[in-house]
Amino acid sequence: MYLSLENVTKIFPPRGGVSEVAAVQNVNLEIKKGELVTLLGPSGCGKTTTLRMIAGFEFPTSGKIILDGKGINSLPPHKREMSMVFQSYAIFPHLNVFENIAYGLVVQRIPKDQITKRVDKVLDLVHLEGYGDRAPTQLSGGQQQRVALARALVMEPKVLLMDEPLSNLDAKLREEMRTEIRRIQKEMNITSVYVTHDQIEAMTLSDRIVVMNQGLIEQIGTPVEMYRYPNNRFVANFIGRANFVSGIVQEQKEGKLTVKILDEVITLKNIKREFTVNEEVTLVVRPEMTRVKKKNEPFKGTIRRSVYLGDVIEYDVEVNGQLITGLESDPYIMELFAEGEQVKVGFAEGCIQVLPKEKIIT
Repeated sequence: MYLSLENVTKIFPPRGGVSEVAAVQNVNLEIKKGELVTLLGPSGCGKTTTLRMIAGFEFPTSGKIILDGKGINSLPPHKREMSMVFQSYAIFPHLNVFENIAYGLVVQRIPKDQITKRVDKVLDLVHLEGYGDRAPTQLSGGQQQRVALARALVMEPKVLLMDEPLSNLDAKLREEMRTEIRRIQKEMNITSVYVTHDQIEAMTLSDRIVVMNQGLIEQIGTPVEMYRYPNNRFVANFIGRANFVSGIVQEQKEGKLTVKILDEVITLKNIKREFTVNEEVTLVVRPEMTRVKKKNEPFKGTIRRSVYLGDVIEYDVEVNGQLITGLESDPYIMELFAEGEQVKVGFAEGCIQVLPKEKIIT
């Protein structure tokens, strides 16, 4: 692997009356050359501390960080051949765009003609051709983010690190920049580690996602794997939205699982885990897997909330005392079910994930 973390732990010592904090615990991660891996999780989960250890801004309490076959634990940041894009952009206000991007090359005493060539190349890459003489105050938020990205890329790093670089942009600009970052990363084939708490960013950008919680890695996988096959409730709830429905196993054979849920018995397909009869389980049912109809579905329910969102209709339906969220995207449906209306609810059984109850994290 190109970049590896082996049993990396970071413990911050006691300070200000607060006991020591295990920010990162025994993290093992292998990243291929040219891969974009996103560290995803809530505030305080250890993702930024992990990124800072990779960058050299923090040093592991224990464990190894290996880049291109060489241990880098003891190397300072400027000797790790990495570049960081920060949340705050960190653009120098007294320098124009060209000078901001060229700053690191100037510090390294790169010849002027090479500097011009490399800066012009990345300006073209980030679609800022002709902006070299502009002052930072003349740029939009999205353009400033492109300058910060160009300044990191012009150093031709072995690894590009990004710490929530889009959090200061509005929703439309975030969507635009997600696409641009992925385009540039693929075009340069640059190994990248991206930190975010936004699951949409993670799903859009990543080759693989690392979900972290309380300093631990909960699951590593592709966006498809994380969404369809979450290891536990925490991952299922953090990657997308989910209904969690308790059930009792009735039978499992020939790849099918019969489960009693909400006082009805259903049969599920494509279940990879093994269960025993009468075992308590939890079904992960995504809202888009939930059908809300007038008839021909197994569960009786009452509409408690209905919202028209243009491309979808969102319902909260009370079924046997539990609220189930469903999304209806059929463009032919012209009328919403009203609050209080009686409906029938069904699930796309072939898409449901089943988790053992003892593995649920609450």
